[in-house]
Order: sequence, then structure tokens, then C-alpha cells
Amino acid sequence: MEILRYVAFSSDPAGGNPAGVVLDATGVDDKAMLATAADVGYSESAFVVPAADGTLDVRYFSPLAEVPFCGHATIATAVAHAERHGTGRLLLRTQAGPVTVTTDRTADGAVVATLVSVAPHATPIAEADLAELLAILGWSARDLDPALPPRVAFAGARHPILAAASRERLADLDYDMPALAALMAREDWTTVDLVWRESATVFHARNPFPPGGVVEDPATGAAAAAFGGYLRELELVDVPATLTIHQGADMGRPSTITVTVPAEPDTGIGVTGTAVRI
Repeated sequence: MEILRYVAFSSDPAGGNPAGVVLDATGVDDKAMLATAADVGYSESAFVVPAADGTLDVRYFSPLAEVPFCGHATIATAVAHAERHGTGRLLLRTQAGPVTVTTDRTADGAVVATLVSVAPHATPIAEADLAELLAILGWSARDLDPALPPRVAFAGARHPILAAASRERLADLDYDMPALAALMAREDWTTVDLVWRESATVFHARNPFPPGGVVEDPATGAAAAAFGGYLRELELVDVPATLTIHQGADMGRPSTITVTVPAEPDTGIGVTGTAVRI
């Protein structure tokens, strides 16, 4: 396998979220993919098997386990593919369902990719699970923004969403990693999406990711898509909308994710970003 390394959601290799990309993993078994992801050491790596009809079968592995969908690794894969084969539209078959990705070049030659997620949805968090999650994070109910109620949001993977009442609360992240890992495994959560609303369309996010073996993810495209669906379903944003999500600044890897929320219900959410090779 040729293993490529890209940073997604940043034009600077020192920012964004790094991902491993294998553009041709034909014949590679699950054990080898997991071992490769562990060796690469990033929060996720994407393994592509090109199909005869031009579609791409894509699987995503963290260093510890397979995940159904990963946004930043999808953006990295699309940019890597465009640099090899040219820009255009790709259809990815993921475990979460079909995902389309379109790539284009900016005036300065950078490749930008936009994925469209599977149809999103949001469900309430059980009171006991919410209380356990808050206790693990060291948060109280007073730390939450009542305008953005807790939910579990999905757009390819499941993410509980907690909105902080202040930027200071979001900045202070200190939690029991084994305890959160156990809760997330039990509830089939991929990351925890902690957000703070700066304005109607600008948000800051942090994503604890113990299932991936890391304390925090610096840019989480799947959670951004799920969050866009959550805002639309709960009518918390005027649609159609274009959102900006800043992530990674608190851990020294600033990332910018653009989220496009169509007005039509039950339609996929757009997630846009660039990627650069490491």
C-alpha cells in the first residue's frame, strides 16, 4: 500500500486534522487496515477500493477500531484523488451509506472538497446518559446553553451535542478518558460534539474522541454535518444556511469547516474544506 498523509480543513500542515489515505487498498483485509491505521497514528485513516463503475468503496479506521464514517478523512481522500486524477464528482460507498464529494480548484490552485452527508437526524439523550456525560466532563447543567438543547445527532456517525454557555467553558476541557470511552462504547457514540455559538452562523467546537485513542479531534467533519442537521431539525438556524465552525484552536491545530444546510428536510448536509499533503 502507498500511504499518503494529509491535513484536512486547513491550508497549513501545522493546523487541521491529519488523516492517512490509501487510494488503492484492493485486497487488503480488515486486520491489515487496522494495523496500518495504528501505525500511521492519526485519529483516522481512509482505505479506498476503486470499483469498476468508477465509484469508490471507502472504509475508515482509527488506531483502535473501524468507524462508519469520517468527514476529515473523506475530505483528505477527495483532495488526494483530485491531485492524482483531476477534480470532479465522486461517489463514495461508506458503511454509513452513499456520500458524494465534489472537488474543484481555487484561483490559487488549491483543491477544495465538498462532501454531502447521508440524511441526518437528531434524537433526545436519555436523562441518565446526559447526567453521566456531564459528570465525566466535569460540567453542570448551568454550563449548558439552553437555546441549544442536548441531542444525539447523526449524519453518518452518532455524536452527542452539548452546547456550552460560554467560550470559557468550552476552552476548559478536562475529562476522565476511560470513563468517557466506556460510555461512548455503550451508546455507540463516535465523538462528543461540544460547541459554543459565537453568532447566528459562527460556532466553535471541540470533539473528545477516546474511541479513536485520542483525547481530542482537531477537526471533525462528520460531527459538523450532524450538527448542521441538528440545527435544521430543531429550527435553530434560518435555512438555507452556511455555517462556519472553528475547531482545533484550543489544541494548537486551528481548523475551519464550512457547513451548508439546505432548506429541504431529510437532505444531506454539505461539508467543505481544503486539505494539504504533509
